[in-house]
Amino acid sequence: MSNYSIPDPKNFESTHQGKNTHLFILKNSRGMHVAFTDYGARIVSILVPDKNGDLRDVVLGFNSIQEYYDAKEAYHGATIGRFANRIANGKFKLGDQEFTLATNNGPNALHGGPTGFHNQVWNRRVNFENKVDFIYTSEDAEEGYPGKLTVHCSYELTEENELIIRYQATTDKPTIVNLTNHAYFNLDGEDTGSILEHLVSIPSEEYLTINEFQIPTQKTPVENTPFDFRKPKRIGESINSPDDQLTFANGYDHSFIHAQDPTQPCATAIGSASGIKLEVFTTYPGVHLYSGNFLNSIDKGKQGTAYQPNDAFCLECQFFPDSANRKDFPSCELLPNETFKAIISYKFGISLAI
Repeated sequence: MSNYSIPDPKNFESTHQGKNTHLFILKNSRGMHVAFTDYGARIVSILVPDKNGDLRDVVLGFNSIQEYYDAKEAYHGATIGRFANRIANGKFKLGDQEFTLATNNGPNALHGGPTGFHNQVWNRRVNFENKVDFIYTSEDAEEGYPGKLTVHCSYELTEENELIIRYQATTDKPTIVNLTNHAYFNLDGEDTGSILEHLVSIPSEEYLTINEFQIPTQKTPVENTPFDFRKPKRIGESINSPDDQLTFANGYDHSFIHAQDPTQPCATAIGSASGIKLEVFTTYPGVHLYSGNFLNSIDKGKQGTAYQPNDAFCLECQFFPDSANRKDFPSCELLPNETFKAIISYKFGISLAI
């Protein structure tokens, strides 16, 4: 097994767009270490004990800030905003006014656009050993979005091996907000290859079907489909089924309807070799399963391994894709007299289920 360790903070000291970048490290008494950079308010590394007590780095990423700048895949571990996932045709309306965004995913606007929050250097505040706060102000009309939006992203590492992400945002004009984290997980270790043997369970009765542009069409029961994860099954068990939904996305890239009970996991995954279990909790109405279908085989990670398709999965808690254009979906609108709040939690443990 590889000798996993936190990247060297010196390799993250740089200047980007006139602002300095850094690496920050949180740790607890149980041996868990999590590293972050203020470039994209992103997770760089998560070291957690496996079933043998050895530390494994379970998120894809890089050893230096320059590698993040140069990466073909822009979203590794990043805070995504102003709007996570897709907006159809890069357009949405608030009231009678239509707003036009950059299209960077075929006809769609994806993950806040080319210069979204993942591409910004955030301000930071580190007051406690177990917590780091990142702050970013998105100016009115940035990437086409209305309103000056001030965003706080707080990461807290607990003694229970839980990483809690808290988002808050305020605006001076009506706008839309959908923030998430885009960690690419491989619970056997970031350099160990395919995640298709990982066990995943998602206790959702419904998921969102998509069209050929990966825009949601309707809520659909998971029963008798490849999207039924109500009982744990391998990610790869049904991924090659003859199903238009899997063809449209080249695998899993779909949102599941969450009951919004933050005390119950919206998804659970278990590493097939490590026994590391990840439980995901959230206040959001949806969790989006992405099976790393478009990892590019070019970017090389912290152990020098090229990241191939299906070498990682994402569980992105969020509002539903294109909810800015769907009155039948939970609202993502934020008004000047309101405070947006959302929580995502990653809790790590051990399972012998595999």
